[in-house]
Amino acid sequence: MKKNYEVILFDLDGTLTDSGPGIVNGFEYAITKMGGTVEDRSSLRRFVGPPLEESFGKILGYSKEDTQKAITIYREYYFGKGGVFENEVYPGVEDMLKELKQTGKKLAVATSKVLKGTILVLEHFGLNQYFNFISATNDVTVVTKEDVIRQVLEHYGIEDTNKVLMVGDRKYDIEAANEIGIDSVGVLWGYGGREELETSGATYIVESPEEVLSLVKEN
Repeated sequence: MKKNYEVILFDLDGTLTDSGPGIVNGFEYAITKMGGTVEDRSSLRRFVGPPLEESFGKILGYSKEDTQKAITIYREYYFGKGGVFENEVYPGVEDMLKELKQTGKKLAVATSKVLKGTILVLEHFGLNQYFNFISATNDVTVVTKEDVIRQVLEHYGIEDTNKVLMVGDRKYDIEAANEIGIDSVGVLWGYGGREELETSGATYIVESPEEVLSLVKEN
């Protein structure tokens, strides 16, 4: 069935921008400050995408108290030492956003980042002009990716989820979209990979921003 997607949600890290360097450096900084060691920096790439609580708590196994300490240290690096700007926009992304905006689509950011970091990145790269709404975590009432997506739906008063599409690079984006009941696009230029996106149940999988544009215009 052909769908007319009216609201397009975009993940930020690994989807709009390659924020990997800053996030990897932030995790190395935090883990080291917490008394740990990082033997393989490439293993830290898995932390591009998940909420910080999940990365430090569930994946690294920190206690709830240590998780909060580690998050504070991570943000010390990320915001205080320039990690947020160790980042770049993926090729083709801005052209995609510009054309989607021109066709009348409502664009929103739906990220597990906190609002402060999200706004800094979007403004730094001039991407904020394309988005009608920014949904980010606040560590209190909006914590999970599902919470982030629901916040967008509530903002727009959306009841027909067939008109909403989530675009992201990790299983967290896809699984949250499935939980909410909206279609999803898994992008292969980020940090998830085809196997992760297929296993998570992405509605579509694309290799370039141009394919996202074509997909939305065809549906």
